Amino acid sequence: MKDQSIISRDNWSLHRKGELDQQRHNEKVKEAIKNNLSEIISEESVIMSDGKKITKLPIRTLDEYRFRFNYNKQKHAGQGSGGSQPGDVIGTEPGDGSGRGPGAGDEPGTDYYEADVSFEELSEMVFADLVLPRLKEKQKENLKAVSTRFNDVRKAGIFSNIDKKRTIIEAIKRNARQDSGKHNIIRDDLRFKTWEKVYSAESNAVVLAMMDTSGSMGNFEKYIARTFFFWMVRFLRTKYQNVEIVFLAHHTQAKEVSETEFFNKGESGGTKCSSVYRLALELIHERYSPDRYNIYPFHFSDGDNLPSDNETCAALIKEILPLCNLFGYGEITSPYYRNSTLISVFQGINEDNLTVVTIKNKKEIYPALKKFFSEKGESGGH
Repeated sequence: MKDQSIISRDNWSLHRKGELDQQRHNEKVKEAIKNNLSEIISEESVIMSDGKKITKLPIRTLDEYRFRFNYNKQKHAGQGSGGSQPGDVIGTEPGDGSGRGPGAGDEPGTDYYEADVSFEELSEMVFADLVLPRLKEKQKENLKAVSTRFNDVRKAGIFSNIDKKRTIIEAIKRNARQDSGKHNIIRDDLRFKTWEKVYSAESNAVVLAMMDTSGSMGNFEKYIARTFFFWMVRFLRTKYQNVEIVFLAHHTQAKEVSETEFFNKGESGGTKCSSVYRLALELIHERYSPDRYNIYPFHFSDGDNLPSDNETCAALIKEILPLCNLFGYGEITSPYYRNSTLISVFQGINEDNLTVVTIKNKKEIYPALKKFFSEKGESGGH
């Protein structure tokens, strides 16, 4: 196997080159993170960070362009004869070894940069293009979103609103004018921010998070489902103030559970997906009228449903669809695709507000998020 060398986050070559080169390198690291979000967000170390700083995030180092002298005494690729196109292989050098097989490898490994990335920064990249699709204005009793906006700077105010930067600037300017050699701050230098409350209307919404916890959902299937819902919950709470999230777990029976139970408690037994669709329908009728709420049911399962239950599932899904903005179904399957008993139900329904995805590995969680939470909500697509 190839040896993998690890580069410390203290990259001394960057310190020698100066602040501009270090800033350019940091920008490249961020770009590399964005290009590898599908792999990064499904890592257990990220999920378990609990909002703290994420350390030792391996990112392939991006070297600066430079000429390299080839010390090998091997025959080089010859001079080109013209007519090449972008992307063509222009020459290869024979290698000394494959680097594969038993024992230590004899080839250099891939360099990695251990980047310190805050959970907030990573979340910002993940949520950049995500939105609640098909969001509509509801009745006028919608809650008002309240935010604070600083709109002016004055010489008087309360000390909790002091503008430190403006205050220091005023002190520096005054000391420079007086040319007294002093560097003090007096009462006349103080500057305070003034603020006002900003009210903006937001449409109420409810997301029904439905997860299969039956015995057929193994560790891999549960990890995929919980990882998806982990990012979904944080996206909704980061970008929207008036979104309720209801957690529903099911096997042959469905129940509303707490967020902690949803993400930690395991179950067993058979699978009747109609139980969770029936419960979702009851909650919509009892607590979340479509006149007042934008409604988004999302269900994740391995699709191993009781065959005799499929007809009931189809009827309930068709009853829910006219009431909701978007119905999302995610099926977790093996790398070797197989048609489940449940996905056949969804394949027989052709509605614009139904989105279906299949997930075979951890890298497909992020594309699933992007598909469910696109601007208009993508329909179909299995």
